[in-house]
Amino acid sequence: MQEFLVEITTTVPEGTSQDEVDRRRAAEAVRAGELSATGNLARLWRPVGESRSIGVWRAADEKELREKVLGTLPLRPWMTLTVTSLEPHPNDPGRATNGPG
Repeated sequence: MQEFLVEITTTVPEGTSQDEVDRRRAAEAVRAGELSATGNLARLWRPVGESRSIGVWRAADEKELREKVLGTLPLRPWMTLTVTSLEPHPNDPGRATNGPG
């Protein structure tokens, strides 16, 4: 699977009831757990003091990511996304080494 850095800003539409917001947020937590279990959601952070999230997501390609992964999130209609395709860096300290060690 390819990895993507995804920045998500969620804006609740004016006039939305708190019950609807709570329902969607609860469903979002369940769906995030499911996507984590399938390997589509690798990591997720929230910058301190901000209402956006930054995560590492995985999918076969960007189309699948947008449609079959992010598109299944209950809060997706309220989200603005920035998607950046990632590739391994040769100096990444997290890369597995194949040489003698």
